[in-house]
This record gives sequence, structure tokens and C-alpha cells, in this order.
Amino acid sequence: MFSHIMLGTSNFDAAKEFYDKVLATLGAGPGMINVASTGHKRAFWMHNGGMFSISEPINNEAATCSNGSTIGFACDSLEQVQAFHDAAVAAGGTSIEDAPGPRTGAMGTLNLGYVRDLDGHKLCMLHRAG
Repeated sequence: MFSHIMLGTSNFDAAKEFYDKVLATLGAGPGMINVASTGHKRAFWMHNGGMFSISEPINNEAATCSNGSTIGFACDSLEQVQAFHDAAVAAGGTSIEDAPGPRTGAMGTLNLGYVRDLDGHKLCMLHRAG
């Protein structure tokens, strides 16, 4: 359904370092840097058919996060959920909501964790446990 997700950042170098560390827990290599024709920097991570990217806003305004929005990353296990969460916090992100772990509801049991990145974007780690 989705071709890619791109988030704006106000500090490209710090955001790239953050996502290099965090996305490595999923098996993604370091982000590939691209400079747009406008001179703005972007980085792209490709893994398992998905693409995630960060960009300096090309309108030269501050990057902002969207209230109520969440970017979800698929994980292979509860251990990978925890590793992503811990890497994010160690890289300067903020743990939010409940501690990473199983949640049971209408969709069965999901292993979930939530953090905010350096720009305040809400990230979810999700593993469908059953």
C-alpha cells in the first residue's frame, strides 16, 4: 500500500545518526544520503521492500511532527521490539506510553513499544505475536 515514508528533520546529521542506530536493529544498513536539487539533504534506508527516509524541509521552514500520527516499524519478535526501543532511547529518543511488551486486544496479542525521535515523531515497534 505504501511506497515510502519520509519525515522532516531540523537536525539532519543527528537524525541520520539516530536512525542509523535504530534501524540497524531491524537489519537495515546505514542510510544513503542524497542532496536534492534544492541543496537540501535527505537520507534513505531500504529494507525488506520498504523505504524510510528523512529530509530537511525543502520549504526552509522548521520540521514539525504531526500530533496523532505514528510511524510503525515491523519487528520479528518481542526481543527486536525491545532492541529497537533501547537503541532509540540510547540514541537520544524518548520512551513513551507503556514499557515495551505484549498487549492483548481485538487484534490478538501484539508486542509493542513506543518512542519519540529527536524531532518528536512518534515511532511504534510492532510484532504480531498471535
